[in-house]
Amino acid sequence: MSAHKREGRAATELRPVNVELGYNPHAEGSAVVTWGRTVIAATVTIEAKLPPHLRATAHKGGWLTAEYALLPRSTKERVARERLYASGRTQEIQRLMGRALRSTVDLDLFKGKTVTVDADVLVADGGTRCAAILAGYAALHQAADKLVFQGGVAEWPLRHEVAAVSVGVVNGETRVDLDHAEDAAAELDLNVVATATGDVLEVQGGSETGPVSAERYVTLVAAGVAAVERLVAHVRGQLK
Repeated sequence: MSAHKREGRAATELRPVNVELGYNPHAEGSAVVTWGRTVIAATVTIEAKLPPHLRATAHKGGWLTAEYALLPRSTKERVARERLYASGRTQEIQRLMGRALRSTVDLDLFKGKTVTVDADVLVADGGTRCAAILAGYAALHQAADKLVFQGGVAEWPLRHEVAAVSVGVVNGETRVDLDHAEDAAAELDLNVVATATGDVLEVQGGSETGPVSAERYVTLVAAGVAAVERLVAHVRGQLK
């Protein structure tokens, strides 16, 4: 790959991103995100119950949880279904999704209810956890629209726009939105979760080859935040 181009993209350029809302008529909210060659479907389910760890407490609000799955032929070789137990990687991604999406939902408006966001990877080509967060947010956005229109909540329940973008160092060059080949070759890769206004929610990842200076790390996070801002601006019009 060129030091300046990869698949016709500049180092700080995102892959094409498209959001399709409402693919699932049964779910409170749903979205399919196509991000480069990665495709993820997400649904939102709202149930009038709380998880066991909250039922016996004086918890006054609701709860949001997330589930993530790679479907069997989302990758070049068939991935076995995780029927009994989620793998460590799956649990890690689910927790990342949950933290990111809980940060945006005003759960005080969902007293006694659980919001479940399910994300299924149909095609994987890098950045699936970032695409899952975007698909989950898009599905929540549609659910919020329905709830407000139908009078299910008294006010808009999403505090901020949230998304995530990967950033890494490949052949010494800082690149955002790594595809599978770049991710496999990266000397360092991070997933930066942030809001549309540039506030950081979480940074996940690290170096594969050795320590990185604090200055370089901050530069990478800043590149990720800037990419999130561009991503949210791009998809905002697709969430209507």
